[in-house]
Amino acid sequence: QVQLVESGGGLVQPGGSLRLACAASGSIVSIYTMGWYHQAPGKQRELVATISTGGATNYADSVKGRFTISRDNAKNTVYLQMNSLKPEDTAVYYCNALVLERGARYTKDYWGQGTQVTVSS
Repeated sequence: QVQLVESGGGLVQPGGSLRLACAASGSIVSIYTMGWYHQAPGKQRELVATISTGGATNYADSVKGRFTISRDNAKNTVYLQMNSLKPEDTAVYYCNALVLERGARYTKDYWGQGTQVTVSS
């Protein structure tokens, strides 16, 4: 089994910054794509950013130029640096990872429990 644990959410004023982290642990052989998604009240979960094992990144148009995704493969951890935050960034942020576990033939998608980000004055 694999666990993803997020940290770093909170309340921040518009224009401020936050850094989210998500650490994966468990019976891990390899972690492929990692990413962040968010879900605002009453809305569907949406992609924020993804990063491949080799560091290739993909961002939602709404966060390009403001958010930066990165990863530390040695620590099985993915980060999301969020700058110039706007009230519309308010949501629960979820970490996602595509993982090959020990003894498994296929990869499996895992999700963290979510961390609340609130942007408000």
